[in-house]
Amino acid sequence: MWLNEEKITDVAISSYRRSLTTSYPNHIVIDHLFDQAKLDGVLRILQEPYSWQTQKHTYSALYVDNEEWQKTSADQRFVQRDAWQRNGTKTSISIAHEFLTFLRSDTFMHLLSRIFNVQITDANVAAPEINTNYFRLGAADFVEQHADDSPGREVCMLLYLNKAWKKNAGGELTFIGKDNKPVRIAPIHNRCVLFDPSSEGSEHWVNRLNVKNDNEYRFNVTSWYWSE
Repeated sequence: MWLNEEKITDVAISSYRRSLTTSYPNHIVIDHLFDQAKLDGVLRILQEPYSWQTQKHTYSALYVDNEEWQKTSADQRFVQRDAWQRNGTKTSISIAHEFLTFLRSDTFMHLLSRIFNVQITDANVAAPEINTNYFRLGAADFVEQHADDSPGREVCMLLYLNKAWKKNAGGELTFIGKDNKPVRIAPIHNRCVLFDPSSEGSEHWVNRLNVKNDNEYRFNVTSWYWSE
């Protein structure tokens, strides 16, 4: 079982739903939602140097190549990070693959449906697997301000996989919030952030990392979910 049963009781879910309606953006932060030992196994795989590929997005186009990237002004570049390559691992089956599969399972989507009070499904999602993946940020990488409110997208999930993350290391998720009150969330291990991308204040970015070594990374899972 991937989920921590203590975090998904009826009482806990009722509390999450109340929090969603009183926060800007509509979001909740759940620490220790997942089984710690299993996440440790996932993190060991992510820390291996292979299976990563740099991904670059501009405000006008996603997945641009280096030639297009160089033509784009700095203020129009909004993502540079590494994405995990599912087919690049040394083993065909791994705990990292299993976790991504679980995050798109009926079990997990049913949990999201209960929390957000909307039917979450992949029935009309053309390629569900590309909407759930691992990412890492290094000292030179960035995620600038943007919105995730695609049509029909109901839930965005971020899960952090960074043990012993230092307070001054940067990498906080920052929502624009409401009334000039940004919401900052540190990327500590087994912390899950769920938010409604269409809610007020949901535009967000990631604070730049403040790390000394090129091989220090901020790891996370990002997953997007749609309704019927």
